[in-house]
Amino acid sequence: MHTRTKLLGVLALAAGLSVAAPLQAKTFKFAFQGDVASMDPYALAENFSSSFHHNIHEPLVRYDSKLQIQPALAVSWSIVNPTTWRFKLREGVKFHNGNAFTADDVVFSFKRGKSEGADMGSFVNGIVEAKKVDDLTVDIVTTAPNPILLNTIAPFYMMDKEWAEKNGAEKPVNLAKKVENFATLNANGTGPFKLVSREPGVKTVLSVNNDWWDKANQKFNVTEVVMTPIGSDATRTAALLSGELDLIFPAPVQDVERINSSGVAKALQGPELRTIFLGMDQSRDELLYSSVKGKNPLKDVRVRQAFYQAIDEGAIIKKVMRGAATPAALLLAPGLGGFNAALNKRLPYDPAKAKELLAAAGYPDGFEIQMDCPNDRYVNDEQICQVVVAMLAQVGVKVNLLAQTKSKFFDKLKVHDVSFYLLGWIPDDQDAGSVIAHLMVPQADGGLPWNGGDYGNAKVTELSKMITSEIDQAKRQGMIDEAFSMVQKDVGYIPLHQQALSWAVKNGVTVAQRADNALHYWYINIE
Repeated sequence: MHTRTKLLGVLALAAGLSVAAPLQAKTFKFAFQGDVASMDPYALAENFSSSFHHNIHEPLVRYDSKLQIQPALAVSWSIVNPTTWRFKLREGVKFHNGNAFTADDVVFSFKRGKSEGADMGSFVNGIVEAKKVDDLTVDIVTTAPNPILLNTIAPFYMMDKEWAEKNGAEKPVNLAKKVENFATLNANGTGPFKLVSREPGVKTVLSVNNDWWDKANQKFNVTEVVMTPIGSDATRTAALLSGELDLIFPAPVQDVERINSSGVAKALQGPELRTIFLGMDQSRDELLYSSVKGKNPLKDVRVRQAFYQAIDEGAIIKKVMRGAATPAALLLAPGLGGFNAALNKRLPYDPAKAKELLAAAGYPDGFEIQMDCPNDRYVNDEQICQVVVAMLAQVGVKVNLLAQTKSKFFDKLKVHDVSFYLLGWIPDDQDAGSVIAHLMVPQADGGLPWNGGDYGNAKVTELSKMITSEIDQAKRQGMIDEAFSMVQKDVGYIPLHQQALSWAVKNGVTVAQRADNALHYWYINIE
């Protein structure tokens, strides 16, 4: 059985809780800066949506609060041959509507996850099929040996075949094509909470599943969850401090001191595994949304390097992030599988060098370009983009900022309707291999839509395929290092920082703050 690199989990305790046992049943009210994309768990592989769905749906194996793999809907697994893993399923598990969970649901789920419209590529690519052995046994067959299969499938949730077919939800909701079905507003999982109501953009309500197979082993007293999307930082903070909410995330870094001195709530901060970075269109022959016609200046590595060295990441961390971030040179956070500190060295901030590079590339007076940015997804995302705009202006590049809600931003990014953009990434399998597969392989070579600038290097693509199946960990690490070194040499991306976890809870609330920023309600107790 593969053992993943141990990661640091943070158990955060709010002030005032002095007993370990769950107390009186409670309603838990929290706000996030955006909304869940859909009630279909396959619609968008985005961290907040995925972690929300994990409270309703469950995978075969899961991460605990310290990000260690443990059994979930599968109780055990074994390797039958190098490309076949056998999973024994948990007996007696029921979906929320009472249907029994069986091997048929696993087979259906993997097939559905590979369907058009599903955003599950990272979890099902490389999996040929899930085959039923008997009602409680399934074989997962891969195209090649996969040393991290358990990590790969940990964020992939099982759905009810009978429920989906009965309600016309056999195919996933397709956000890109705006194709909806019954799963857009409805859900039926096996998890600890059930969907009660869904009002997109307003609120989503869940209730506890008293028949959850693992309820007796967990200690929590939350019986109802109300999630409200609140885009305004000031409004989120005010709602927490007034007692209207039990938790907010992200907690605005500019409000942390105020929250901590309020006497009614406390900020929870710690290292997060998400890297914030800038991507650039390196595929088109003519750059979109630019003053340059007939060519694409971002195809020139000198221009990409000029952008990199014109950005003062130290100033961003100090002024925008209020110190709550760590500078990054890789699209991979410390603590994740494959991270190599020796490669985590940024190019220096050097605006004079940036101007020199632009002139050498034929743009002594700079040029005009559009930057796409979400304004409700990452900590101070729009503010970061605004500062980048100002910094690039200092070297002659005029950037027109288009900041939008994450749903509109992701719609553009995933069809590569962008020239220059900000994105954050945390690999759901906690491994460098999926970062390379997601962000460093062009679509023409089988890459995934999240590579919005369609960065590509034939050797990196080759290495990505080899990394997926290499079992020798030393050889695999060498391949990962080689791929990241090439991307750095190409200036394929501009890494910025790992943002800090930033939650805030009302006194008397206990939560488990995981380093992947996932909020799971079965770890919560309220006085």
